[in-house]
Amino acid sequence: MTAAPSTLPALDRRAVALLLAATLTTMANAAISPALPGLEVRFAHHPQAALLTRFLVPAPSVAVVLIAGWAGVLADRLGRRPLLIGGVLLFALAGSLGMVLGSLEAILLSRLALGVAVALIMTAQTALIADYFDGAARSRVLGLQISARNLGGLVSITLAGVLALMSPMHAFAIHGLALLILPILWCAISEPKRPSPATTAPGAPSATTQRLGLGLWAIAGLQMLTTICFFTMPTQVPFFVASHGIRNTAIIGSVMGALTLAGMLAATRYSTLKPRLGHARLFLLGYGLMGLGMAVLALAPGLAMIFLGAALVGLGFATVSPNFNEIALRAAPADLRGRAAGIMTTSVFLGQIVSPFLTLPMVRHAGYSGTFATLAVLLGLAALVALLAYGVTRGATDAAERAS
Repeated sequence: MTAAPSTLPALDRRAVALLLAATLTTMANAAISPALPGLEVRFAHHPQAALLTRFLVPAPSVAVVLIAGWAGVLADRLGRRPLLIGGVLLFALAGSLGMVLGSLEAILLSRLALGVAVALIMTAQTALIADYFDGAARSRVLGLQISARNLGGLVSITLAGVLALMSPMHAFAIHGLALLILPILWCAISEPKRPSPATTAPGAPSATTQRLGLGLWAIAGLQMLTTICFFTMPTQVPFFVASHGIRNTAIIGSVMGALTLAGMLAATRYSTLKPRLGHARLFLLGYGLMGLGMAVLALAPGLAMIFLGAALVGLGFATVSPNFNEIALRAAPADLRGRAAGIMTTSVFLGQIVSPFLTLPMVRHAGYSGTFATLAVLLGLAALVALLAYGVTRGATDAAERAS
């Protein structure tokens, strides 16, 4: 393994290449968000147009959930590099195909193929971060990974909003940008030396799931629940903005851009905040910001407050997101990092799948304000749990210090 704890990640060509790959993952789901109202109108004759157009956003997540676990196994057995490069190529082809397809069903299939690409990219990329970097360098790259995802979302959503002014089908062209990253990945990414599988004593648990530990599954579950709340933004906010009489797709795209820009800026501070605050207080801060943002959206009288609410949610989500991967990668044995990355990738996209099925009925029964208010309460409770966890951990630490 070629760890580089002292390397400045921003100047490491491997880090740059991996962060460029990370920009694609948000693009896969959220880039077509500004085009959703136009797609619903274009396919208005379809009896399930309302549901299917909304489901186009999390559709890649279905394939990710089915594939990411296997991608993790392949990453551990066959290597990270071929999965990453193959995933980026498939991403460009499958994502752009939506431009020329004439039915919602065909577009949906292309989005599923896009999800296969995302599973390969995210699993290989996250495992490579753990392989290449250690300690503070790893924390920094994991924070920058979230920033890169948000930057990709900001650029792609904004450009897609402009393209959708001409036709909602043009928004799919944005995925072709992935082709520009391929030469960089080819030159910068080398296959790290794979560690030998750890041996276990006779009679000791040796199953992969046992070696990964319950803590990994718990943090994956928490990440899924957080994603369910967050993914209300790309699936419902475009329609929430339209409900205020704003139909301009460029404006809708700029609201989503505020969400991703705020997240991009917040995640750059992760490596600075984490040593000072620790994981528990970062969860407290992040969930508090997300809950406040949802409350602002619930009460928003117009576009300015919608921008503010979206920015707060983006700040909060980007604060908690690097926590998940850092905790998971630290807990996983070196020879199982691909599988750990696959589990964490699955949890993110499983949350994205579940989100619209939970939030669309909520919107229909409680309206947008009621939905955002409910999520604000749930996220506030999550912040309270993080505060209690910090109190318990701090009390245990103090007791240990006094005993010593």
